[in-house]
Amino acid sequence: MVNRLVTAGPSILLAMCLLATACSDADRPALGDRSLGAVTIRPGDAVQIRSLSSFDTEDAEARDYINAVELAIEDYGPIHGAFHVELGDAINDECTIDDGPTAARAVLADASAVGVIGSSCSVTAVTAGPQITAAGMVMISMSNTSPLLTSDLAGNPSQYYVPGYYRTAHNDLYQGEAVAAFLRDTLDPQKVAVVHQGDAYTEGLAQAFRSAFERHNGTITHYIEINFDTADLDEVLTRIAAENPAALFFPLYQSAAADLMEAVRQHGGFEDTVLVSADGVLGLSFMELDYSRGVYISGPDLDFGDNTNQATGMNAQQAIERFAAKTGAPPVRAFWAHAYDATTLLLDAVTAASRVERGKLVIDRAGIRQYLDQVASYQGIIGEINCDAFGDCGPGKISVIQHLDPENPDATWDNVVYQFSP
Repeated sequence: MVNRLVTAGPSILLAMCLLATACSDADRPALGDRSLGAVTIRPGDAVQIRSLSSFDTEDAEARDYINAVELAIEDYGPIHGAFHVELGDAINDECTIDDGPTAARAVLADASAVGVIGSSCSVTAVTAGPQITAAGMVMISMSNTSPLLTSDLAGNPSQYYVPGYYRTAHNDLYQGEAVAAFLRDTLDPQKVAVVHQGDAYTEGLAQAFRSAFERHNGTITHYIEINFDTADLDEVLTRIAAENPAALFFPLYQSAAADLMEAVRQHGGFEDTVLVSADGVLGLSFMELDYSRGVYISGPDLDFGDNTNQATGMNAQQAIERFAAKTGAPPVRAFWAHAYDATTLLLDAVTAASRVERGKLVIDRAGIRQYLDQVASYQGIIGEINCDAFGDCGPGKISVIQHLDPENPDATWDNVVYQFSP
């Protein structure tokens, strides 16, 4: 086990105590003021956290985030060397706004839980986040990217921001800017059509792109919300093709993107159109389809190099090897390392906000938020993590890849054609 060094949030005294093996809990102040209550863990009991993400029990790929959280817990070890951490049963966020409250109730079923890693879908966080954070817990998402959940990156909270919400994923204002810059700098189309599904993720990213592209004097020919259950895709594509856009940007979920690409390939008139999607399609259910051939896909920068998680000492290659040994295959979901880093952030926050009193671990809920609010220069597998006033903690670096071979989707991850850094 690698010794953990807390470099953000706690006082200098706390940092010194964590480094000194002779320092006792009686001498170490814990963060927090008890304003959100405290959780007491008795000897022999475990610290409880939860995992909230969309998954299919028959799809091994969909459990990547859960497995990454479990791996991080194992690598981190017990809190204060004595209190183990338990994840409990994984909770499916279902990736719908209507299922958010149900997911939140599942998280809150154990009142002793101190935080949740998730959700994976922004749309679920819209309705789950307020309930979870109102109970004093924190929520650290690995893959929520909607700007609506945090801020406009100019100091103003967004529509669905709530205190206690954080994420290691990027804010899609960065991804929108990245796609706009990619099209302007690399392919130089002057006219782009945009389609979305009208939810926090797809519309949030579509709007971020539209604002960035128009700011750079590009023209949006169409900005269309599509209900894929009822829409006549042939009619929609006929309208779009009439304006002859140089590119079509479709930040959709995998199943919707698959339907759209099937319709595009059959419609005609889009043979020379640059097709661009986003991280919502970074999965085998889309990338193994022949319709996906040639599509450009934006998403988080996955060139982790030698980045090392400061809490566990693991770099990406070591974590992937441990992941494969544990599950039988390496992770394939794009934000797996974001889930790993989110977990160690939460566990470091619990460590900083707790102390042992008469053999029991007392965790101050407000102290967990205090730690996370002050995170700066935290070294993770994904790079340097810095949390702003509205919970945006991720590096914000974006890559664009081109997907050339549905029969070899693994090769696509290395086929980076454009990189963006804020």
